[in-house]
Amino acid sequence: MKTFKYSHSGLLIAAVAFICSFSSCRKDLLNQLPTTKLAASEFWQTEDDATTALMGAYDQARFVFDREYYLDGHGEYTRTRGVSHSSSASALPTTNSYYGPSGYGDKFDNYFEGLYGLVNRANYVIENVNKMLPTASASSLPGLEAVIGEARLLRGIAYFRLISMWGDVPITNKVPTAITDADAVERAPIKVVRDSILADFNYAVEKLPAAPPAVGRAAKPAALSFRGKLNLYWGSWNKNGWPELEGFVPSASEATNAFRAANDDFKSVINDFGLTLFRNGDPGSIDLLGKADILPNYFYLFTPDANGDKEMIMTFTHGGIGTNQGEELVRDFGSRANEFAQGWMLPRYEIADRYQLTTTGDFAPALKPSSNRTLANGAINPNSYLNRDYRMKSSIQWDGEVCVGTYAYKVTGWVLFQYKTYSGTVPGTNIAYNNAASTNSGYIFRKFVRNTAGLGRSEGNYNWPIMRLADVYLMYAEANNEITNGAPDALAVDVVNRVRHRGNLPALAGAKTSGYQNFFDAIEQERIVELYAEGQRGFDLRRWRKLEQVWGGIGGAGVWRIDTYGANQTRYYQNATDRDFQRAYIFRIPPSERDRNPNLTQNIPWR
Repeated sequence: MKTFKYSHSGLLIAAVAFICSFSSCRKDLLNQLPTTKLAASEFWQTEDDATTALMGAYDQARFVFDREYYLDGHGEYTRTRGVSHSSSASALPTTNSYYGPSGYGDKFDNYFEGLYGLVNRANYVIENVNKMLPTASASSLPGLEAVIGEARLLRGIAYFRLISMWGDVPITNKVPTAITDADAVERAPIKVVRDSILADFNYAVEKLPAAPPAVGRAAKPAALSFRGKLNLYWGSWNKNGWPELEGFVPSASEATNAFRAANDDFKSVINDFGLTLFRNGDPGSIDLLGKADILPNYFYLFTPDANGDKEMIMTFTHGGIGTNQGEELVRDFGSRANEFAQGWMLPRYEIADRYQLTTTGDFAPALKPSSNRTLANGAINPNSYLNRDYRMKSSIQWDGEVCVGTYAYKVTGWVLFQYKTYSGTVPGTNIAYNNAASTNSGYIFRKFVRNTAGLGRSEGNYNWPIMRLADVYLMYAEANNEITNGAPDALAVDVVNRVRHRGNLPALAGAKTSGYQNFFDAIEQERIVELYAEGQRGFDLRRWRKLEQVWGGIGGAGVWRIDTYGANQTRYYQNATDRDFQRAYIFRIPPSERDRNPNLTQNIPWR
């Protein structure tokens, strides 16, 4: 059997080894079953066979999506340090990617390929399990259809990500049988692809059970959530326009219909399946400034404590030590004090002012950047962080905060973060300074950084959430705000307040739920702090057409990112041209794909 590499239409990824493991790979000359591999004719017999093949699709999905957090670097509140994992063969989708707020649109060629690898694996499962249906027993038929439903959901999620970044993309809903199948496809209009995704999600909604058969597998709430999210994005694109996508004509009626469909799906997820926020959305308790013996419940939402929790609508599982399937959250979010982590992910200074006060439910006065540790409301004065949203202490560390240090699978004791102090011990104590030299903002992450020993920096067993209930709550509120034109129903207001409650914030004041823009601003605020560093912000900015608003517009001075001392660090979009912004709104079709297939056109800003 000829070995080749799948890229766009199925699209040539090294999934042939996967396919071959379930096919005969036999020579016509001998016409006999192989002795070293299971023939396809012998394999596709039972529901267990179908489920085994489905796990191959899930494996590729995890491979593609379990570093979603890097994409937060496309927003304004998270710094991702350059081209992460550039030398890691196990990180295909990220090997040539860039995660700064600008200049990223031509850096995701491998991600394009990885997504089509998932499409191919899903197609392989769908094709072969469909062939089993005519002879399936009545007892096994629902299980086989559910397997197809999961595979179609995974395929739909892959295509959803593809259109979110590249707009028009090729559709290949069958397994290619030759290289020429991959080299002749054309880009389908985004609406055609959207309809195909909807068909996949519709099938999944119909066939999947109400609860997942195992942790890490999808059920009906996941299908409804993704169908709702697809419609929410479709509504945003039709309302706000996508001028960089050639041939796309926004439609107000399409937007309204999509928002209404999203509203209905999210409402079903909220009301019909008994789902609740982690630990019932209770904020838990919080320690004093400078201590971390007691951390709020939000912190534990991003540790293995939350694996299998009802908030986690869809997750990708990780195996931990010795499995070669561990997540790398500590490596990417931690400092050298956490299993010698590398700190690829770092908070920017500007996120701190987004955390509201528990006393008023509104924003605190803006922090004053200064090296003066006693300055009232100064950025390195610990007292400036009193009475903040509990999600702040759960997510970031500032001057004077401590975390548990770990090294060689053992706890090393408390380590204290003090910006620009990277070694030694705190005078009069045995507490070491946190070696967090990678930060240039004055903050480091606590979110995703375990405070327990026993796992290496790349051996985590946290199940990464690709969809969780808090996101559904906020998307429901957004869709409802759109269809009611700023007169949201009681449920929309209530679910936003449920998300706020986990930060121990009071309910929204009436003025913040009255009027379209006021409620939209309240929803955006919650999306920023609740979904921080989970890969959502860049997509929100693009679908809302807010990049110019955030970064100063065409021909401007750009926007500096600063640190807690007030020093300028990096300026983005200085003297930006219209094309600079266009290239941030839509990604480049990979040149390697166009070289292979001349039928693939290029997006307007990249011609």
